[in-house]
Amino acid sequence: MKRTVVFAGLAMLALAQPALARSKPDPVAAALADPARSEASRKLDEGRMPDKVLAFAAFKAGDAVADWGAGGGYYTELLADVVGPKGRVYAINSPAFAKPEAWAAITRAHPNVLPLVAPAQAQWLAPGSLDGLFAHLEYHDLYFVSEKYQHPALDVPAVLANWFAAVKPGGHVVIVDHVGPAGDPREVVEKFHRIDPARVRADLEGAGFVFEGTSDVLRRTDDPHDNGVFDPSVRGKTDRFALKFRRP
Repeated sequence: MKRTVVFAGLAMLALAQPALARSKPDPVAAALADPARSEASRKLDEGRMPDKVLAFAAFKAGDAVADWGAGGGYYTELLADVVGPKGRVYAINSPAFAKPEAWAAITRAHPNVLPLVAPAQAQWLAPGSLDGLFAHLEYHDLYFVSEKYQHPALDVPAVLANWFAAVKPGGHVVIVDHVGPAGDPREVVEKFHRIDPARVRADLEGAGFVFEGTSDVLRRTDDPHDNGVFDPSVRGKTDRFALKFRRP
């Protein structure tokens, strides 16, 4: 009789497992619903589609992730919720682009965020320190040159070699950027602030990363690719690509 009761209890527990799995909250949905997010950030969600981008990136609880070129922290705070309190998000910014007023609120709400501000030429990551690196509309700036914004010409292969050293084996790099035409990347960036996705893939594979896939969630067929991303006709609605690479 006792054995029958035990088996019945085990059967009930087994049946309950799928229901428990279904009830587990989606970390991306929870991040988007975080009340600490500003109204300004929420207004950007429709055009940026962070739910689909973060699902594609697939960072996990406990991961250490660098948000390269974090700007005002739009994705930093979302990543902070996704990786959770046991994870860490390093928000990388140049002094000219950091926004101190935004970071005070973000770090109060997310103690697992560490803002790191350094000149572009000094943004070096520690070896084996990351499970992932995320660059949203920032990769093209590796080819950007501007005296006004204190952004000298960078040695792009050296930057990517540092990324390769920083990301642990099995970790990922996810790049989201404005689609640009083929051609010399410095000239394309100077004119349009865009970059050819084929150039990004060649760069990352040349640095040793393995291409894992692409997402078309941000693609727009009505963007001609031959105007600057700040042009009112396309600002906030450019054709964008998302590429994912693995550190072998």
